[in-house]
Amino acid sequence: MKQYLIILLSSCIVACNNTGDNTNIVKNDSLIEVEKHLPENALKGLVVTDGLEIKKIAAEAMLQNPTNIDVDERGRVWVTEAYNYRPAINGNPTNPKGDRIMILEDIDGDGNADTSKIFYQDSSLNAPLGICVLGNKVIVSQSPYIWAIYDDNNDDKADRKEIMFSGIGGDQHDHGAHAITFGPDGKLYFNLGNEGHTLKDKNGKDILDQDGDVIGPKKYKQGMVFRCNTDGSNIECLGNNFRNPFEVAVDSYGTVWQSDNDDDGNQGTRINYVMPYGNYGYTDEITGERWDANRINIEDSIPQRHWHLNDPGEIPNLLQTGAGSPTGIVVYEGDLLPKQFQGQMIHCDAGPNVVRSYPVTKKGAGYTAEIINIVEGKNDKWFRPSDVCVAPDGSLIIADWYDPGVGGHQAGDQTRGRIYRVAP
Repeated sequence: MKQYLIILLSSCIVACNNTGDNTNIVKNDSLIEVEKHLPENALKGLVVTDGLEIKKIAAEAMLQNPTNIDVDERGRVWVTEAYNYRPAINGNPTNPKGDRIMILEDIDGDGNADTSKIFYQDSSLNAPLGICVLGNKVIVSQSPYIWAIYDDNNDDKADRKEIMFSGIGGDQHDHGAHAITFGPDGKLYFNLGNEGHTLKDKNGKDILDQDGDVIGPKKYKQGMVFRCNTDGSNIECLGNNFRNPFEVAVDSYGTVWQSDNDDDGNQGTRINYVMPYGNYGYTDEITGERWDANRINIEDSIPQRHWHLNDPGEIPNLLQTGAGSPTGIVVYEGDLLPKQFQGQMIHCDAGPNVVRSYPVTKKGAGYTAEIINIVEGKNDKWFRPSDVCVAPDGSLIIADWYDPGVGGHQAGDQTRGRIYRVAP
């Protein structure tokens, strides 16, 4: 275990503009490189859109390498950590005790996390990618499993762990099992990246979809998105042929949204409206080939070609967002933030160091959308937003992986991590 430098948390609030040429960035040019990455200087590299403020509510050593978060009804932030991230590839040290699920809480109401407690730590927990808190049931996603972990006596300590799903590919891989989302219909929604391949029950038996077919590569291609009951029964596959959708968001009308990552370097990351049972075109429907295979009626640009958008039956993308590393997503349905963000997607992209909104309008049988940046790492390229949630008071809670890279099986830093609050 590395020794941690205990650093007092700052409680300063920075309000910045992000309006064209009038962008106001709080500079940290006078700081040496090491100082730039200290928690007390975290806000100096960030800029937030006009009308909002950002505050750091927690940082190392209260947490490290946050991959995903959820916020419970008390406003506590639950965090999955990934210190043990892809060690076979990057050669980094590991903690034999395993990774942790943390609970951060603001006890005195001053806006800063006062306590950080370990809800669960075990050698089986290694770089989980998803968490969903439903009362005393905490659902954690980490290939090859999705677990339900229970706090039976409400002491903020895990009492038992049960397997909900098994057999998911992508063990110690970014393209496996991702976070569960609780929908307005009382069902669970979640997705798998293109290394997931299959979904089995707790006993390792094949799971059948809504048509009675086995969920696996014989019927479904690449990444998939699912809906099921809270006990894991009645699975439906709502869409397939994604590459690596990191998280799914569901609005109050039951509309499903998610992002998807491209093959690196092709300027093709995207945002999708998930039309139920659609094919989303990562590989050719007939041949299974990727975008770079020669074919008739080929698209003019690589970002369009990447998703086989000229092929019959492919669902069009809502947005193509260029190069990036899309991560957490949520639909904002509070009323604390300005009107332009209400009812809209809020999304993290660790690649360009940004948290964005995508205001959507109906168009024909589908939708169109625009892009509004909310928080940018203008002067700190280690800002790597990994997830975003909505707190009970309507504020945004943002997790920051905080690293020189975006993951991709590498970790330039194992011990840093921040949590921010964004509000007017």
